[in-house]
Amino acid sequence: MTTPQRITNDRLNAFCNDTEAYLSGSPTGPLAGLAFAAKDILDVAGHVTGGGNPDWKATHPPSERTAWVVQTLVDAGATMVGKTHTDELTRGIFGENVHYGTPVNASAPDRVPGGSSSGSASAVSGGLVDFALGSDTGGSVRIPSSFCGLYGLRPTHNRIPLNGILIQAPSYDTIGWFARDIELFARIGDVLLQHSNRTEMRPQRLILAQDAFELADPATVEALQPHVAAVTALIGNVQNERISHTSLADWAQRQLVLQGREAWASVDEWIDEVNPRFAFNVAERYTMGRSFTDEDVEEAQEVRTQIRTRVGELLGDDAFICLPTAVGPAPLRGGTQQERAALQVRNSRLTTIAGNSGSPQINLPLAQVPLPDGSSAPIGLSLIGPRGSDEALISLAQELAQASS
Repeated sequence: MTTPQRITNDRLNAFCNDTEAYLSGSPTGPLAGLAFAAKDILDVAGHVTGGGNPDWKATHPPSERTAWVVQTLVDAGATMVGKTHTDELTRGIFGENVHYGTPVNASAPDRVPGGSSSGSASAVSGGLVDFALGSDTGGSVRIPSSFCGLYGLRPTHNRIPLNGILIQAPSYDTIGWFARDIELFARIGDVLLQHSNRTEMRPQRLILAQDAFELADPATVEALQPHVAAVTALIGNVQNERISHTSLADWAQRQLVLQGREAWASVDEWIDEVNPRFAFNVAERYTMGRSFTDEDVEEAQEVRTQIRTRVGELLGDDAFICLPTAVGPAPLRGGTQQERAALQVRNSRLTTIAGNSGSPQINLPLAQVPLPDGSSAPIGLSLIGPRGSDEALISLAQELAQASS
């Protein structure tokens, strides 16, 4: 068995070229011989965590310890061959970084890879590594996995320890991963999820999120229909439900408040001291987070409690929610700020369900959306399960893959 080597030909601009972070995996273990990448918000002892912003990197010392999630994979035999690009301090879902450029989406090269785990998704989609780590606060694993045609999981909140991660919003932050193959994806899950607080379940009901499908582009809904039918065939009992009693836009607004305030609190002292260089959209999001009042936060917390109750009642202990991962395929590279802002708002209305409820959500890379030029681009179908049902989501994804093979 050959130990994976450092990436020396990064044709995708997926990897950070200003760090030598590399960890050779244990020679034995369930993941021995596999190469993985880690988003550059995860600490590696002796190296500075860059966070996608050169001023952050310049004003922070090398990490003293390696992040739990990275060390756990290395102990299981996988070799970390490098750090990958991220949107600045994880504040984005498109993967366009003004300081380091936009990684290539190998599944749709003229389109963005999605962020903020852009480099990790790019490295996996382009075959530079077997799998990669990302983080998901507001969609940063789910969106790039949909855009790049990958399996990706936002795990149950607090299921995977956040030790050694650059925090954005701790009541929303999670660590997830990407892979092209579901069997490999499941092997990684066995290592990272460690079967703690595991919910043994086989879904008996499938809830089609009517309000979520209404938000998606018509071409996306059409492309996903055969795969919705395949999931339905496996589970059998289908219910059409509106997930929100108000609107998913209302739910997303509450997450915007809570996530925004937490994100500001995570870096406010550093921003005041350093006055860092930020892209316009990133600076705008921090300014917005600072502007939310205590009353805004209190109201949003009350609504989030209601959301968790609502989603918990819908799911019970035997149901999955089915919805589009994103409203459409990845947008073309080089879009305007206004276009990006409008699309981010639309996608946030889909990602807010799992985000506010703390539930696990898996992206299934099953569909392609036809494009005007005759080509196509990936679009994902998502399943959300009860808290702790991460393994059950992965198991159903394996069944779907076997049924279609």
